[in-house]
Amino acid sequence: MASRRISSLISRSLPLLSRGGKQTYVGRGIYRYSTAAALEDPIKPPVTVQYDKLLINGQFVDAASGKTFPTLDPRTGEVIAHVAEGDAEDINRAVAAARKAFDEGPWPKMTAYERQRILLRFADLVEKHNDEIAALESWDSGKPFEQSAQVEIPMFVRLFRYYAGWADKIHGLTIQADGPHHVQTLHEPIGVAGQIIPWNFPLVMFGWKVGPALACGNTVVLKTAEQTPLSALLVSKLLHEAGLPDGVLNIVSGFGPTAGAALCRHMDVDKIAFTGSTETGKIVLESSAKSNLKPVTLELGGNHLLLFVRMLMWTKLLSWHTLLYFSIRTYVHEKVYDEFIEKAKARALKRVVGDPFKVGIEQGPQIDAEQFEKILKYIRSGKESGATLETGGDRFGTKGYYIQPTVFSNVKDDMLIATDEIFGPVQTVLKFKDLGEVIQRANNTRYGLAAGVFTQNLDTANTLMRALRVGTVWINCFDTFDATIPFGGYKMSGIGREKGEYSLKNYLQVKAVVMPLKNPAWL
Repeated sequence: MASRRISSLISRSLPLLSRGGKQTYVGRGIYRYSTAAALEDPIKPPVTVQYDKLLINGQFVDAASGKTFPTLDPRTGEVIAHVAEGDAEDINRAVAAARKAFDEGPWPKMTAYERQRILLRFADLVEKHNDEIAALESWDSGKPFEQSAQVEIPMFVRLFRYYAGWADKIHGLTIQADGPHHVQTLHEPIGVAGQIIPWNFPLVMFGWKVGPALACGNTVVLKTAEQTPLSALLVSKLLHEAGLPDGVLNIVSGFGPTAGAALCRHMDVDKIAFTGSTETGKIVLESSAKSNLKPVTLELGGNHLLLFVRMLMWTKLLSWHTLLYFSIRTYVHEKVYDEFIEKAKARALKRVVGDPFKVGIEQGPQIDAEQFEKILKYIRSGKESGATLETGGDRFGTKGYYIQPTVFSNVKDDMLIATDEIFGPVQTVLKFKDLGEVIQRANNTRYGLAAGVFTQNLDTANTLMRALRVGTVWINCFDTFDATIPFGGYKMSGIGREKGEYSLKNYLQVKAVVMPLKNPAWL
């Protein structure tokens, strides 16, 4: 009922600007975006902030220092709430609670079936509160409410149901030895898992990390991104309502150099999982190694690759809103390059930018002033380095952190807008002649996270899926995510895999047990 009521409130509150404000028709089916949507007063989110403290040992508590920090509405830059600012002392408290819950508590000792039931009850509760959680997620992160409510929260629910299903299916092996010995392996929870998640997909990343860790019987200390601390606190309350014992999940909001660094260095943390930038990932890896050599999973920068061999697949891509959400290096065959540029430009001009709580919005504001300025700096770099700005290239409106959907053509491989991960609504389009050339160019990067290939030629698809040095290749689709599909990168895009069965290995130790056999009936 609560979810339907919030959806109804949002629908009734929307003015007749369901396509994001006024647009100017310029012919040939092309509309120019206007700043009307961004200039209007923002819609009041139909949700209130209930939890703004640290979660330690099952209780919401103030930071040891008493400090707080503001989390801001990206639509306006105004304060949503003041959140407890955790630091090293709070990490110590959280780790102590997690350690006690692992060593002495019921979570790793209860049957896997009981852990499964708790995770399934949690998924049901999140589903019941879907729109409330989605509203808070969109308010704090700036992403469209429809994306949060219809895609990301259902994905979060699916992740926990998926890992709940794995809880009672984790087991070792019986191994044949060369001599008279019984040999088996035990798959044991690794212990206290420290986890650090980013601002771009707060709850999805929560699910990627917390789901498998809990399913394997571990306890967790989670540091949320300082830009988006609110939704994790809300769902953690539901997780305890579902029956999670105290101390199993602890959440510390705070900043990387203080709370994050303390978590990575902590001698009583058995595992670190981090999603974020490659540069920060290096620091996480170094800190973990210099402390107790704890294993680390890293999901880092990507600068996704998009490769078009034919134009026939363009209409499929138009249905995906992600095309201009992140920076994407787009390689297009020279025979269809000019046609592609026109279509990319037209799609960018039609892209609906505005208040995330309006129906039909495809792109909300950037997360904060720092990211906003970083994207604009890259755009200036593209223009200064000689790329052709086809459309966009400036802020959208005068309030908040909105940026026009931007497309660059005539991009060269060594330009910063092609080599770096911009993490904003900027598409860079490069031209290629043949497969051998584009494979070499596409792989000539420090990243290797994911690529999308659009072709109707099966041989071309087979060649590229094997040749591209990335962790995921989407063929004639893009950004297709599922709880079962592993995700992670080659090279400086990370270490290890998240999601799917592969992610369970991040949170398990393998122990070999060997016993002699006397007078065995068989070997």
